[in-house]
Amino acid sequence: MSVSEDDLIRRLMARDARAMTVFYQHYRPALHSAVLRIVRNQHTAEDVVQESMVKVWRSIASYDPEQSRLFTWAAKICCNTAIDYVRTGRHRMATRTQSLEDSVAAQRQTVSFRPEDIGVADLLLGLRSEYRWVMELMYLQGYTQQEVAEHLNVPVGTIKTWAGRARFLLARLPL
Repeated sequence: MSVSEDDLIRRLMARDARAMTVFYQHYRPALHSAVLRIVRNQHTAEDVVQESMVKVWRSIASYDPEQSRLFTWAAKICCNTAIDYVRTGRHRMATRTQSLEDSVAAQRQTVSFRPEDIGVADLLLGLRSEYRWVMELMYLQGYTQQEVAEHLNVPVGTIKTWAGRARFLLARLPL
């Protein structure tokens, strides 16, 4: 259904929701392209265009056909909304970080960590017995500090101290 711009403007100003649907279907691809050039992300561009359409709908009464064409006016709203988005901290953070789903590490198959493959158990042999027990239980067998404390029948604070001291000594070992 082809509709003239004058008729579309008249219907939009009369708050005809079907006219907004026609407007959206007709102008969305071009508006999306303009926004995409600014935000440089497909998903974000779609969000900005949707937000802009709401602004167009709410502010259609302020549109003046003498000042510009409907598309130009809507494009200005879209571009300003996109620029506002780019200036937000949320956008800056999104461009600096990468979602976990998109990261290279997430795309690889998960590999099971096996401490015995890198000689951790051998490194623990050089520690005092209480340090070795704590490290073996926590890091090789997966116990929590609380579980280690209950297993060895010592206070949790002592377990924390022994684990910290063991890590310190292991870090100082020559490679």
